[in-house]
Amino acid sequence: MIDERQDFIQYIKIERGLSENTIESYQRDLKQYESFLKIEQIKQWEDVSRDSVLKYLYNLKDTGKSEATIQRVLSTLRLFHQFLKREHRTTHDASLHIETPKKRQVLPEVLSESEVEQLLDIEVKTPLESRTKAMLEVMYATGLRVSECVGLTLNDLHLDIGFIRLIGKGNKERIIPLGEVATEAVNDYLADGRQVLMKTKQHATLFVNHHGNPLSRQGFFKLIKQRAKDVGIKKEISPHKLRHSFATHLLEHGADLRAVQEMLGHSDISTTQIYTHVTKARLQSVYQTYHPRA
Repeated sequence: MIDERQDFIQYIKIERGLSENTIESYQRDLKQYESFLKIEQIKQWEDVSRDSVLKYLYNLKDTGKSEATIQRVLSTLRLFHQFLKREHRTTHDASLHIETPKKRQVLPEVLSESEVEQLLDIEVKTPLESRTKAMLEVMYATGLRVSECVGLTLNDLHLDIGFIRLIGKGNKERIIPLGEVATEAVNDYLADGRQVLMKTKQHATLFVNHHGNPLSRQGFFKLIKQRAKDVGIKKEISPHKLRHSFATHLLEHGADLRAVQEMLGHSDISTTQIYTHVTKARLQSVYQTYHPRA
């Protein structure tokens, strides 16, 4: 069974152009699925039935997995079982006609504009502070995913015209405006911060840690949490919350939904539309708070 999983992972790497994080997620889902089947004493993929898949999904539900997690796992299993049938590893698709659980819509929490100002108002005195300011300014100016931000290279920058160019999810190219404030912060970091941190190291990654190595996703999470704590922001914070805030604030100021979709790199505009619900919810909250007859 392991051989089929490895062949499938190789297939999605080559054919689908998925990110490393997505591939790791597929790998993890399938390993857990195989462990369940082993407990059920199912040793061949040909012996997996529709009932086997349903039993596994119910098992996930019973162990407290969220609807979103179960939906993602089912998506993985569908793709995998389709692969097995197409490659003649099985004679049937065990995931056929299993409905995806409906995902409950949860509105993303965002920072207010004043909270973003607090977060970004960094008095730069050290190379690390220069790096932190540049990173946070870039995140809020562009709405990048955290993996895209830490993966930026010097070649992705076009500071003379105020843009960055990157290859995002699904190998899609995006060209995103950077804005004057973020451009200035990056220029300052390149002039006075990065080379000091790099010392004698040679690589093209834009944002580095105190050793001069590329900053990791985990490093960025710690960095932004510490910054929020330092300025007294009580909300739970993450790099993705800056992405949510970027999109919400653009729409609140009248940006076109399709332009926001393009900047975020969403393949489906319905994914971007969640932010219109956020802005409506915020307007309703303001109305309830401040209107004398609300």
